[in-house]
Amino acid sequence: MSIAGRITDKLTAALAPLRLELEDESALHAGHAAMKGLAAGETHFRLTVVSAQFAGLGRLQRQRLVNRILAEELAGPVHALAITALAPDE
Repeated sequence: MSIAGRITDKLTAALAPLRLELEDESALHAGHAAMKGLAAGETHFRLTVVSAQFAGLGRLQRQRLVNRILAEELAGPVHALAITALAPDE
């Protein structure tokens, strides 16, 4: 399964999101020094997720929740993840 597929599956199972958008931005970072020697693709993502589980949580708490859910991916193949986490009324 692709990294994007794993991320989507984990977030869907944990957060039951109303909206989940995951954009692979790896191609934008292919020439950066930090990426030398790493396989191209599926290293940089931009995530927008809307879930009732974020209600009452601050921005940092929301990002930490997403980071915990995706700990395995963030420790390995994912180099960067830009997170926009919103409650349904936002």
